[in-house]
Amino acid sequence: MKNLFFILLLFKLATFSYLGYGQQLPAGKISGSVADNHQGSLTAATVSLLKAKDSSVAKVGTAGKDGRYQFEGINWGRYLVLVSATGHNKGYSAPFEIDETHPSFLVQTIELVPQAKSLNAVTVTSTRPPVEQKIDRMVVNVEASITNAGSNALEVLEKSPGISVDKDGNISLKGKDGVVVLIDGRQTYLSGTDLAAYLRNLNASQLDQVEIMTNPPAKYDAAGNSGIINIKTKKNRQMGYNGSVNAGYGQGRYPKVNDGLNFNYRKDKWNLFTNLSHNYNRNFNQLTIQRNFVDKQTKDLLSHFGQEANNQSISRSYNAKLGLDYFASKNTTLGVVFNGFLNNRTSKTDNRTDISDANGKPGSQTKAAISNKQQWKNFSTNLNFRRVLDTLGSDLTADLDYSGYDTKNDLRMINSYFDATGHPIYAGDTLLGALPQQINIYSGRMDYTKNLKKGARFEAGIKSSYVKTDNNAGYDSILQAQIVHDVNRSNHFIYEENINAAYVNLNKPINKKWGAQAGLRLENTNAKGFQVVTAEQFNRHYTQLFPTGYIQYQQDKKNTYVLNYGKRIRRPDYQSLNPFINFIDRYTYSKGNPNLRPQFSHNIELSHNYQGILITTLNYTRTTDIIQNVLQQNEEKNETYMTKDNIAKQRQLGISVNTNIPITKWWRSNVYANAFNNKFEGLVNGTFVSIDATTLMLNGSQQFTFPRTWTAEVSGFYRTTGVEGVIKAKPFGSVSLGVSKQIMKTKGTLRLNVRDVFNTQRFRGVSRYGNVDAAFQERGDNRVANLTFTYRFAKGKITGTPKRRAGSASEEQNRVGG
Repeated sequence: MKNLFFILLLFKLATFSYLGYGQQLPAGKISGSVADNHQGSLTAATVSLLKAKDSSVAKVGTAGKDGRYQFEGINWGRYLVLVSATGHNKGYSAPFEIDETHPSFLVQTIELVPQAKSLNAVTVTSTRPPVEQKIDRMVVNVEASITNAGSNALEVLEKSPGISVDKDGNISLKGKDGVVVLIDGRQTYLSGTDLAAYLRNLNASQLDQVEIMTNPPAKYDAAGNSGIINIKTKKNRQMGYNGSVNAGYGQGRYPKVNDGLNFNYRKDKWNLFTNLSHNYNRNFNQLTIQRNFVDKQTKDLLSHFGQEANNQSISRSYNAKLGLDYFASKNTTLGVVFNGFLNNRTSKTDNRTDISDANGKPGSQTKAAISNKQQWKNFSTNLNFRRVLDTLGSDLTADLDYSGYDTKNDLRMINSYFDATGHPIYAGDTLLGALPQQINIYSGRMDYTKNLKKGARFEAGIKSSYVKTDNNAGYDSILQAQIVHDVNRSNHFIYEENINAAYVNLNKPINKKWGAQAGLRLENTNAKGFQVVTAEQFNRHYTQLFPTGYIQYQQDKKNTYVLNYGKRIRRPDYQSLNPFINFIDRYTYSKGNPNLRPQFSHNIELSHNYQGILITTLNYTRTTDIIQNVLQQNEEKNETYMTKDNIAKQRQLGISVNTNIPITKWWRSNVYANAFNNKFEGLVNGTFVSIDATTLMLNGSQQFTFPRTWTAEVSGFYRTTGVEGVIKAKPFGSVSLGVSKQIMKTKGTLRLNVRDVFNTQRFRGVSRYGNVDAAFQERGDNRVANLTFTYRFAKGKITGTPKRRAGSASEEQNRVGG
């Protein structure tokens, strides 16, 4: 751990050296003002100081409320100023020079002209960087990365800074699991493998940004041990109509197809927007497991299991979003949004298990042919209201949400048994499963924001949600051509939950250098679980306070420090509480745990921001009653099953460094490095377990801009050995390449990329504690070449971009399934 911290410290010092060593001591000063040629001063304009010889960027800033700007500490040389603002054409100053004789220069006022021409003659293209660092979050601009073309939402997350995805699709942030995923500020009400399946069927072409918040303020639900990931989909409110269509084809071992439509239309007081997408994905997955069964008392080896499962699947998904905004007045907006998806998936798995004795002598073999037919249906709607209360922008918002899921899963597993020579030893058996699931979620919230004098802001709000899940797992066995109901494996579980919350938050600048924000959130939880077959039930009621706090110190225009603290909760997934059995093969399965308790974490972060291009963060997290997957074995039946349990406490220490540097005019580099040490301690299956590991995660992209609208990108990630609960994952990584060309007068874009060029994204791990001794290897159809085409169309005039609305469904959507 010390070595990794030392390496990152050297990396930071080296970056400082690159930025400043040997440079002439800057002393120049440049100032000026920006104005709208019709309305006077112009606020929130972006001001760029360019070197006159090659137009490369020397510094970037923003104009103040009075339209004024200023650059200090400028090296002697010849420059010009570029100003841009939403809804206006760009403006330039004449070139000028500063030197020892003339150390300061006042630029003549630059007047910007509003864009009045119709958008069918102008196509606006994105020039945002792939990653932006803001005071309370990191923002990933999806379309800015060429290698995102043709991919899905889960693959976008997987290559985002600090995010990792394990072999089952579980998402963790900075080495901590329990992350909450939102879509446009609303939760998906999904978790675990179900959330992964949903994100795999969400095209990257529908996404605008990914916001990563490791310590969210009190306004957000307290759920999420490691923070919140908010995926923003595309939405535009320009006058007239605008949108894009896209089509893509990918080829790995098997083909993949995706296409979609984004459309917005605004006229007078009405704004209509929609996103439609279709996804076809044929895939394969190979999982191999080596397991040793040992005696609990003597630890002597009893038998060895070697398993190999080869899975092929075909998935077809359809996603739709339709929304309508009504601007009743200048200060009042009403809106409604409808979302839905349909996902049909079929899969077939051939599983072989070779069993040998302690000496390695083959004993028997079991073959299983498993087929699954799954269908997911979802419908959700949101009603929203916003009222601006004063000229400072204070507002009152309200949201009502409903989301319903209907899932069907039909299972057929045929087992055959052979001796070491391949001859049948006894009759096979067949297991049939019908596993429907219904989920209904209702939520509502109201938020009040009061903008005070001198930049202060007060926020308060309330929220309530009600969730009901109904899981009826029915299993039957075919024995001697007769269907027999399997009472021991069948189960009917109903779960109800109500969460009520209220929060207050105050953000206030103390002086020119210091600022502070403090918040407090109260959440009351009432949960009830009922097993229909056994009549067992549980009731839980608890109320918790969740404080958050931020202190910011701006040393100068180059250096800013932020210290923040937050307490968070991770409640068990709905499916994790359900004790029904989900079979992988005859000897391997998973099941839920109705005795799970919520886990709590305390997070502290200290970050330093140097000119927005170098951000360093130190973090400490302590988690109690951590919820983790654990393996348990039954030596008598040679069975291994996975369940979730409150196994331990966890401590994490970490440091991360993020750089976003323009190397040259045509080359921009973004590199993210995160080193952390995770330590788990607790009782698992009655055995004290202590596991710790130091992990280094690297993530980066190099973007190149060439003449005639050609761009290229090299991106990738790498992760060293790390701990995921009781599983120690071995190193793995991936490299992707991409090239892009704008065509059809910049209205069209062609992108070609290859993901996982060297086919190295393969999971390997071991789990050894107590009487458990297992190793895993998994690989899938990761190396894929994608060709995508996007066409943008528009007609109308650019207007301001209103505040994006987020619904009340925040914490619950992330906990369905598992």
